[in-house]
Amino acid sequence: MEGMRRISVIGLDGRPLPPEARELLAGAALVAGGRRHLRELGLEGGRSVALEGDLSGALERISAERGPVAVLASGDPGFFGIVRLLAGRFGREALRVLPAASSAARAFARASLPWDDALVVSAHGRDPRRAVNACRAHPKVAVLTSPGFGPAELARELAGWGRELFVAERLGEPDERCFSGGPEEVAGRRWREPNVVLSLREGRAVGAKGWASCGLGSPGRWALPEGEFEHRSGMISGPETRALALARLGPGPGDLVWDVGAGSGSVAIECARLGAAAAAVERDPESCGRIRRNAERHGVCVRVVEGEAPEALRGLPDPDAVFVGGSGGGLREILRLCAARARRCVVASLVGLERVVPAAELLEGCGLEVEAVMLQASRVKGVGRLHRLAPENPVFLVSGARP
Repeated sequence: MEGMRRISVIGLDGRPLPPEARELLAGAALVAGGRRHLRELGLEGGRSVALEGDLSGALERISAERGPVAVLASGDPGFFGIVRLLAGRFGREALRVLPAASSAARAFARASLPWDDALVVSAHGRDPRRAVNACRAHPKVAVLTSPGFGPAELARELAGWGRELFVAERLGEPDERCFSGGPEEVAGRRWREPNVVLSLREGRAVGAKGWASCGLGSPGRWALPEGEFEHRSGMISGPETRALALARLGPGPGDLVWDVGAGSGSVAIECARLGAAAAAVERDPESCGRIRRNAERHGVCVRVVEGEAPEALRGLPDPDAVFVGGSGGGLREILRLCAARARRCVVASLVGLERVVPAAELLEGCGLEVEAVMLQASRVKGVGRLHRLAPENPVFLVSGARP
C-alpha cells in the first residue's frame, strides 16, 4: 500500500519542515500549493501549480502527473482542509498526510485555553450564518474565517450576545498578532489574512472536564416538566405542547430560534439545550427576569429582548424557526413578519379556536405548508385507592413550514 501513496499532503504552520517533508518536497515531480506557500519555499516555476479558484486546473495537473506529487496546505490539512477533496478525487490510498498544528489548536494555545470542549466551525467558502449562530449559542467557539467574512464581520453579528473575541492573526508568521476584546472593538479594526477568531462567553471559557470533544452532547430529557422553570401561574407551555412544538421547530446547532411572547422562556431554553441559538422576546420586565434566571439554571445562553412584538423583532437577525406563544392583540402582524423572515418554519400556540383558522390561512397565504393540531393531555391522578384522569386545557398548534 505504501507504494501507492504518490500524493504527499504537507501541513505548514510557520515552523521548519521536518526531514520527511523536506525529502518529499525535494523528490516531487509536481508541487501544488497556495501562491504564498510556493513563494515562501522557493518552489515557483515549471514544477509547481497554484491552488486557486475552483482548483479544477490544479487537480487536472495532479491527475496527469505520473511522478510523485506534493501538496502544501496550512496547518492540519485533514481538518477542514484539502485532504477531503483529494481523498474524494484520488482515493485515500493515494495519499500520505503529514499534518502540522491546526490553526484552531494554535489559537487556543495563544489564548492559554483548553480546547477539547470547544466547537470549531468554518465560514471559509460557506454561508457564515451557521457559524455565527454557533457562536451565539455556545460558550467556546473557534471560527475559521474567510476573506469575505473576517473578524470585523463576525463581531458585528455578535454585538449584544455577551461574547468576548480573541483574534489570532497570521499565526506562525514573523508578524503574528493576537488581540482580545469585545465585539465593538473588533468590529472597528482592520485585520490581516489569515486569521482565526475565538468566541468566548464570559465565565465559561474554561469548562468542566468532559468526555467528548466540542462539548456537544445529549441534553438528556427534553420537554421538561413545568416545575423545571420559574414561571407566573399558568404562563408556561406545558411539556406535552412543548414536545410537539420542538418536533416542529427542529432546533439544532447552527440554528437561530425566536421565542415570541416567551413568558418563562421555556421554549427558548429547550431549543438552546438542543444546541440552537435562541432569542426570547417578552414585553413584561418581570418575565424577562425569570427568563434570565431560568436560562442560568439550565446553563444555556438565551438572548432576552425586552419589548413588544412585532416592533421588537425588527432588529433581530433572521431566524431559522419561530415559536409564537403569546401575542397580545397583534397576532396577524407578528405571524406575517415571522413567516416572511423564518427560513424553515413558524409554530404558533393558540388557546382560542377563533384564532386557529385565520392563523392557518395567513401562514398558507405566505407560502408555507400548514398543519393545525389540537392537543389535550390528561394527567393520571390518585384519589385514595382509585385513579382518575385530570384533563389539561386544550391547546392548538398551528405550524407552517417552507416547502
